[in-house]
Amino acid sequence: MNNLYAVIMAGGSGERFWPLSTPRRPKQFVKLFGGKTLIAQAAERLEGLVPPERVLVVTARSLVAATRRELPQVPAENVVGEPMRRDTAAAVATACGLVKRRGGADAVCAILTADQLMSKPAAFRRILADAAVAAAKTDAIVTLGVTPTHPATGFGYVEPGARAKTGTRTPVFEARRFVEKPDAATAKTYVKKGFVWNAGMFIWRVAAMEQALAKHAPALAILAAAVADAAKPAGVLKKLYPQVPRISVDYAVMEKAEKVLVAAGDFGWDDVGSWSAIPNHFPADADGNAVAGAATLLDCSGVSVVGEGAPVALFGVKDLVVVSAKNAVLVCAKERVAELKKLVARLPVQ
Repeated sequence: MNNLYAVIMAGGSGERFWPLSTPRRPKQFVKLFGGKTLIAQAAERLEGLVPPERVLVVTARSLVAATRRELPQVPAENVVGEPMRRDTAAAVATACGLVKRRGGADAVCAILTADQLMSKPAAFRRILADAAVAAAKTDAIVTLGVTPTHPATGFGYVEPGARAKTGTRTPVFEARRFVEKPDAATAKTYVKKGFVWNAGMFIWRVAAMEQALAKHAPALAILAAAVADAAKPAGVLKKLYPQVPRISVDYAVMEKAEKVLVAAGDFGWDDVGSWSAIPNHFPADADGNAVAGAATLLDCSGVSVVGEGAPVALFGVKDLVVVSAKNAVLVCAKERVAELKKLVARLPVQ
């Protein structure tokens, strides 16, 4: 795959894992899972498939220096900073232009995440390689789907259709539709019908995405073309970013594109989208308490504790998430962790 480029999207705002993550140190820099930052793991699992010189990172301008320190193997010029937040569609358009500058219209671009876990990296590389083959052979946009392990309500889903003839080991299907996060009953129905989780990762030939942007998001097509033609993309981004819409790539392109394929498989994917993920990665005791770090519990049940700051002591409580960071402490009802953004919005600037 000499023309495969990987673009890691790393523009997180640090809300869902507050107080360990903040706008200055968002989720991708958290080392809680596996002893390495999530963004370092994202780059490492590409080894053997995409060399560092073909790995690019799109992040916030304020995070460029920190990202370069975290990824010393990636050339410094491959880490590009957005001048302001414009959601994922603008970042994808920027990535499209960056890859075209280097590999031309027939280059294959894989848009990957910086803040997810994958416990089966070899399987991920195999599925990603097969998705790239499918993208190279067609004008379709290929998305990665994850075989569900349970009827999750916190993920979007993709409904697979007929199997595409790609000649790959990984099954690739026509994507009939994308659906948003369902309620519990609907999630059970989706799993029963063979829907797969939407992992939020996409692969395409640059020419295919250029066509989709031109048809469905003209302002973003202009951005992509300008980045591709610019000697120094930073100036183009500064000029054009205020003019592009703040919209996700799902709404801007994926839900409107005529030809979308989904390459589905099991690569140990976990979105680790909130503190509710702690019990999935740290052993729980007989009372359902999961602890990471320094904590003492007595007569507690269903508690998740992360202690990276002051030691935590809990007595006679249940169903809480408690996080002790260096500069703040979070105490939250476990059932409310998905709403943490509401609390973070009321905090002083971190």
